Amino acid sequence: MRTIEHFIGGGSVGGGTRRHKIWNPSTGETQAEVLLGTKAELDAAVAKAKSAQPAWAATNPQKRARVLFDYKRIVEGRMDELAELLSSEHGKVIADARGDVQRGLDVIEFACGIPHVLKGDYTQGAGPGIDVYSMRQPLGIGAGITPFNFPAMIPMWMFGVSIAVGNAMIIKPSERDPSVPMKLAELMLEAGAPEGILQVVNGDKEMVDAILDHPDISGVSFVGSSDIAHYVYRRGTENGKRVQAMGGAKNHGIVMPDADLDQVVNDLAGAAFGSAGERCMALPVAVPVGEKTANELREAMIPAIEKLRVGVSTDPDADYGPVVTPEHRERVKDWIGKGVEEGAELVVDGREFSLQGHEDGFFIGPSLFDRVTPDMSSYKEEIFGPVLQLVRAESFEEALSLPTTHQYGNGVAIFTRNGHAAREFAQRVDVGMVGINVPIPVPVAYHSFGGWKRSAFGDHGQHGMEGVRFWTKLKTVTQRWPDGGADGGNAFVIPTMG
Repeated sequence: MRTIEHFIGGGSVGGGTRRHKIWNPSTGETQAEVLLGTKAELDAAVAKAKSAQPAWAATNPQKRARVLFDYKRIVEGRMDELAELLSSEHGKVIADARGDVQRGLDVIEFACGIPHVLKGDYTQGAGPGIDVYSMRQPLGIGAGITPFNFPAMIPMWMFGVSIAVGNAMIIKPSERDPSVPMKLAELMLEAGAPEGILQVVNGDKEMVDAILDHPDISGVSFVGSSDIAHYVYRRGTENGKRVQAMGGAKNHGIVMPDADLDQVVNDLAGAAFGSAGERCMALPVAVPVGEKTANELREAMIPAIEKLRVGVSTDPDADYGPVVTPEHRERVKDWIGKGVEEGAELVVDGREFSLQGHEDGFFIGPSLFDRVTPDMSSYKEEIFGPVLQLVRAESFEEALSLPTTHQYGNGVAIFTRNGHAAREFAQRVDVGMVGINVPIPVPVAYHSFGGWKRSAFGDHGQHGMEGVRFWTKLKTVTQRWPDGGADGGNAFVIPTMG
């Protein structure tokens, strides 16, 4: 059986006696094992990073950008291989896996423009003979702790910008599907990055804690559940690190009476059930405004759901594949059962779905709830599976209040033809990312990704200029060049620009 080690320095390195199973979610078979590392493996990676990072930071930004240009070209050339590898461990269909890689490459492409982004500011003559300028300098060594649901995109979101600005990066991927991050690190060497600039250490909580406690790691980026995100943020900042920790979500789609219902149904089918709902930007809650809208949406969603094709990850006709592990499948089923117990109406029940010929795979069919209410725990918490909940609202104000008062504030969407309603909603809703007739409002790479409330801890979003600010520290220089004959004045008085 294949053993996945760590990528430290320039190659694969063993370490750690504990192992974690890597499933093939489509078949239910164990296909590999990953070594769960310890502080010793992290120390080795940090030592390599400390050796390589100063020279990398001193390399001019244009040369660093050229490495990323080559990296983008190399990864694009290996797209099919990476997508197949990703699908085999995660379970998402090949087309979705390609999108996973491509959205990561979009950030690499943004990072290729780092020479322009790092230019800084300059003021000539801020005072008598005094000029002021600012520069952004790398933190040193950064770490990324990434989730199972986007094993290509999210690591590239983190290391693309961080490496571009001059840091060395250590990635700790999910132990459920670590092979693609390992491959991405190998390809960075092929692109010309020095050994030690991008490394991968595999592990579980023991490795996470080692990262958060390590004195030589200056910045940590995390994506995962909210409780763990809060833990990572608290422990990391207590140890003096800069931390951005992205948590869970419960994204709402507000459906106004004037919305294009056919488009809404198509968008909800993809946004709620795509990738088996294992997306922090999935749209698992639809909020139809008015009874007529709610009844029409419900009746239109049922046949749309019945048409969905659930299949193995390699099935080109499948809309979505299995969930990542048997434990996660049972968790989703438990949430569906909880919704029934709480009094929601289960319109479509996907719990007993079984794929012929793949009965041991981790499949679960799409489910639809109606008449879900805000007091239900199944509404309050993130299910992270192929489940759509309808929460009926009587008015625009009631619909607006649902995402605004929810504990999560990652993404939200409104479907309407009314520009005033859309503008009002976008301005007033207490959520970090808003879609107007866009069901999954993940920003493009040159803007930034980030939620509010319990969906994000820290002051900076992912990628774009927020990513540049997170992975750098600002230095401001005030300079004066004496002419050699002028009176220096009173050096004991605080200088002013007057």
